[in-house]
Amino acid sequence: MLCKRAKAGCLWVKLRDEEKRMLDGERGYGTQRAMELLVALGTTFEADEMIPVTRAHVALSGQEGDTYWCELLVDGGAFCKVPPTTNPAWAVEVLGEVPNVTDAERELAWRTFDAYRRIGAKLTYSCTPELWGNVPAFGEHVAFSESSATPYVNAVLGARSNRESSVSALACAVTGVTPRYGLHLAENRKGTMLVDVEADLNEPYDWGMMGWYVGRFVGSHTPVFRLRNFSRRPTPEELLYLGAELNTSGAVPMYHILGMTPEAPDMPAAFGGAVPAAEMVVKNEHLAEQQDLLSEKAGRINSVMLGCPHYTYDQLIDLAGRVEGKKVHADVSFWVLTSWDAIELARRSGHIEAIEAFGARLISDTCIDEPCWKMFEGGTGVTDSPKNMYYRKRRGQTFTIRRLTECIEAAVRGEVS
Repeated sequence: MLCKRAKAGCLWVKLRDEEKRMLDGERGYGTQRAMELLVALGTTFEADEMIPVTRAHVALSGQEGDTYWCELLVDGGAFCKVPPTTNPAWAVEVLGEVPNVTDAERELAWRTFDAYRRIGAKLTYSCTPELWGNVPAFGEHVAFSESSATPYVNAVLGARSNRESSVSALACAVTGVTPRYGLHLAENRKGTMLVDVEADLNEPYDWGMMGWYVGRFVGSHTPVFRLRNFSRRPTPEELLYLGAELNTSGAVPMYHILGMTPEAPDMPAAFGGAVPAAEMVVKNEHLAEQQDLLSEKAGRINSVMLGCPHYTYDQLIDLAGRVEGKKVHADVSFWVLTSWDAIELARRSGHIEAIEAFGARLISDTCIDEPCWKMFEGGTGVTDSPKNMYYRKRRGQTFTIRRLTECIEAAVRGEVS
């Protein structure tokens, strides 16, 4: 269906002279293709103009479609005006020889790294840039892809980003602009659905399970959480897990928490003075039922995977404290996906030894949704992340979802109960 602007014969958003030159190809073929995509997006969503972005994050996936797009732009002469940080693909130097990985898969990973290096990206290979390395300020217009990052920069930091794909985020990075629509407009950032939370929220796992549960029902609403039994400030990890799961079971790039997130000091501010269009309640039994729905039955396991989103430095410290004196079962492989800076901080601060003595392996620059984990497909793993389960299940690996303490216990016993 054509939008109102298209019906009126006006397919283009208003472009400034430099933006017109990009669209006309004066800045090269690659930049032209990037601007064409943004104009198409702007036309579709009835944007009136382009606005500058000061930051970008591209969720490069190391998969053919994303890499093709980056190669198309850079081979056409494009270079990023706003150097974006990048998601991980997988650490080929470390995992390139694991079983069943093909030459074609290794080659695709190397092509991806080369393309993003040539186009001027910051090769951070982390899915949590909003915590370190690319942290927008309140009100800053940015272009972030990655399901865990976009809700965080909008809801927690108060920056403004639409739910970009890796393709559109890279186009914004190349041109330095984005169409002004969606969450770049104040009126679209107000809450529309009240979520009354009566459940106990004790650790990131509980926030993640709540995010998955609410994401199933929220639809196109912007949820506003009212926490009935919670008085302290949520940790960054708790907020990260909430957004990641909201934006995986659903498509939720923005939420509010009454009295805690910057655009929701109270009900009138959170809802813009309007009455909530929908309401729901979250209780402990809902989260327990959700865990059962997502999980495989109890039994033997071949792996434990943590770090979707990437584990933070504080989570590594927490893990080190929980595993001291324990040992991973001989039949289980225990992996923690994290960022290179978190590993380095943990190493400098003396927390690595306990994790390695336990038998877990820390890996940076790597996502769970990559071919390097083929060795576990066909078996069952344990994870504390529904998002991890969702992406790995598509590749043939099933999971039981458990909180961190239970993941460690399962790793020691070689089975989950």
